[in-house]
Amino acid sequence: MRTMPWLFACFALAACGGSSPSPSPSATPTPSAPSSPSPAPSSSLSPTPSPATADDIDAARRIEADVRFLADDHLEGREAGTRGYDLAALYVATKLRELGVAPGGDEGSYYQAVPMIRGVRERKGARFSIERDGKHTALEFETDYLPSIHYTAGKASVTAPLVFVGQAVHAPELGHDDFAGVDLAGKIAVYFGNAPERFKADERAYFASSNVKLGEIAKRGAVGVVGLSDPRDEAKRPWEQGAKNWRRPGMRLLVDGQPVDDHPALVGRASLRAARTALLFEGARHDGAQVVERLKSGKLESFDLVGTATLASNATLDRVESRNVIGRWPGGDAALSSEHVVMTAHLDHVGTGAPINGDAIYNGALDNALGVAVMLEAVRRFAAAPPPQRSVLFIALTAEEKGLLGAEYFARNPTVARGSLVANVNMDMPILLAPQSDVVPVGVEHSTLQRVLERAAGELEVVLSPDPVPEEVIFVRSDQYPFVKQGVPAVYLNGGVVATDGSDAKATMKEFLKSHYHLPSDDATRPIDYPTAARLARLNHRIGEIIANDPERPRWNDGDFFGEKFGKPAVDAPR
Repeated sequence: MRTMPWLFACFALAACGGSSPSPSPSATPTPSAPSSPSPAPSSSLSPTPSPATADDIDAARRIEADVRFLADDHLEGREAGTRGYDLAALYVATKLRELGVAPGGDEGSYYQAVPMIRGVRERKGARFSIERDGKHTALEFETDYLPSIHYTAGKASVTAPLVFVGQAVHAPELGHDDFAGVDLAGKIAVYFGNAPERFKADERAYFASSNVKLGEIAKRGAVGVVGLSDPRDEAKRPWEQGAKNWRRPGMRLLVDGQPVDDHPALVGRASLRAARTALLFEGARHDGAQVVERLKSGKLESFDLVGTATLASNATLDRVESRNVIGRWPGGDAALSSEHVVMTAHLDHVGTGAPINGDAIYNGALDNALGVAVMLEAVRRFAAAPPPQRSVLFIALTAEEKGLLGAEYFARNPTVARGSLVANVNMDMPILLAPQSDVVPVGVEHSTLQRVLERAAGELEVVLSPDPVPEEVIFVRSDQYPFVKQGVPAVYLNGGVVATDGSDAKATMKEFLKSHYHLPSDDATRPIDYPTAARLARLNHRIGEIIANDPERPRWNDGDFFGEKFGKPAVDAPR
């Protein structure tokens, strides 16, 4: 799963020109009301799951075996574009073949090639300095700042005046425009991540996207950007924790040989640690402490800063190809079999990095070997049942950790007709560290998929709990979002928040996110509750089965934010 915007590891890549919007719930901003109600827990269901059957026990063993292989040290963290990821892809493809699932990739294979450009920062040639009244102040690479990767040029440098633009949000329809009254032409934009907390959750999610922000900044003629870190966020996940992995590669999709969403006009790009924010605001209308207070109170305003900055970066660029793994289970209805339900889970993780307690392999057991294993168990259930009316695609996606790139590539270039995709059911990092009676179906309130989830959960005696942190808008921060942007209704199945053994599931989740998420200790030694994972696989299968057999395609709810923005009619007919 991708980190939240306040977590530096992705902020350095995303907010300043690397991966797209950044995501993990370690800091909790003031909640904003969701745009539509989340599903309430079903009080009519028993809080205790039914006793495990022999089939559940066998399923738990299979899921554990898959997790232990995919999270093994020999796969070296499954980073996209590496041998470890390719071994994981071969494993999943072999499982699909074993289960009799037809290839769904390129040219009759189980693979879809995903072309990307990879960038690795170089310390040599990087620079961030401030000139004010003839005085130069140089910031220290890694300790104070990190440059972001310029995927078009590799090496870039610019000197220009600075302008603070709040959170870089242009939302006139919501009565908010951080760019009003400032001139960005030929200047460097300085801004905080996220979006105003007064926005409804869906609107906040969209406008917090770094790609949306960078597009608005570039449109106004800026030549660079500096992303500021919120001190509240760094208190939860220290700058050093992400900064020490500055050599970890970033990636972008390639289309016609050019990187996608690189915004090449933004020549200089950097992210700055919270402790150095005050330096940028010296002599300005508000000092750094005042600006941070205004951020907390939601009263930011934009204004020119004093002096100029020089931003320089250097990165080694090379082309790399990774692969989505795709299987297709044909539907049994002559008319509906040309339509597809898409079941997804990302296969990649973050690879290797700075050693912690002597361990440099970031295995990604929960994130997302467990999600892939749960999906594979759902595949087994499809293979053991009569074919549903619609066809089903099972996709283990690459490069989620690099900005949802594998999902973005498939959603833009599906291996079946674009108009044949009726729904996406995604599985990412279910935190199952205790027996649970519930599931959090993120984003279910946006479409008629809510009825599907309620029916499937009722049949299997699973409680649907509302998103415990709607203000963190994780609906846009995993692989379902590229499908949403193509107008496909989607839901993201997350682990639950109600433990049946008397433990505090929410506290366990927070501890995992603080101490193990995107760290080497997210490995197979975590106390994963595999019987709960087996129940989640049953639910995953039943959801896909109901969608596949429903005469009507899922549709966006009337007036839904994402439906209005992205829910356009399909442009091509199923093939």
